[in-house]
Amino acid sequence: MSLAKKDYSLKELGVDLVCDALGALLFNLGIYNFAINAEFAPVGVSGIALIIRHLFGLPMGITSILLNIPILLVSYKLLGRRFLLRSMKSMVIFAIVLDYVVPFMPVYNGNPMYASICTGLLSGMGLTIVYVRNCSTGGTDFLVMAIKRIFPHFTIGQISLVIDAVVIGAGAFVFRNLDAVILGMISSIVTTMVIDKIMYGLGAGKLVFIVTMKEAEVAAAIEEATGRGCTFLYGQGAFSLDEKRVIFCACSNSQVVPIRKVLHEIDKDAFMVITDSNEVFGEGFKPITDSLSIK
Repeated sequence: MSLAKKDYSLKELGVDLVCDALGALLFNLGIYNFAINAEFAPVGVSGIALIIRHLFGLPMGITSILLNIPILLVSYKLLGRRFLLRSMKSMVIFAIVLDYVVPFMPVYNGNPMYASICTGLLSGMGLTIVYVRNCSTGGTDFLVMAIKRIFPHFTIGQISLVIDAVVIGAGAFVFRNLDAVILGMISSIVTTMVIDKIMYGLGAGKLVFIVTMKEAEVAAAIEEATGRGCTFLYGQGAFSLDEKRVIFCACSNSQVVPIRKVLHEIDKDAFMVITDSNEVFGEGFKPITDSLSIK
């Protein structure tokens, strides 16, 4: 089978390979060079592979590929051929780096708490690099992406956290150490925070709703001060039953203060609500493309 399609160019393949290599290096540094000596099971199939290595001494990379086979068979129909083919590429690169690259790098022998934090940071960054390229590292990532497709209102980090809890529990049983649970939880939580912050937080902003009798003047002032356009929503006061036009504006965090300033100058009696937005797509923001599409 060929990975190439009309819409998957050699340039995209090259970018994918670079991202896979960088993601694999970061992720496996966390797993191999920080988690092993701290004796706790980190995230996903790599955590299971670490447990098997502890029990039987088997190479973690090869073990990860073997563990991935039944998950691939289960996930194939749900995730689609192209996503799985691209992810198999990432999975093999991760396994090679895990068995033949990071073992030659220094292993951390210090405080287990620091080791768990570093594992979470490095793993989260490595996984995110692969996720943003619409790929996966295999293993429980396939399950995460499949669950994400069924339940899109859950974030990838939240789904990962639940699945990783099972692996962490198994690690505590194998290592026979309650600290393994705590360290594994810390690592998993940090990984979740890094994934969600990078994938969703970088596109975060604010949504501003303004009720004013001078909506046209305020909207024009907002556009002049920030370059952001506004939309009028039609509403009605519940008490007065007066019809009003509500100003709706999506902006960056830094643009909230200028908007508040112009509103205060024009209408001190206006009503303003500011709320968070995880991501904003469209003109002036990110393109309307679903980077997490798995078809």
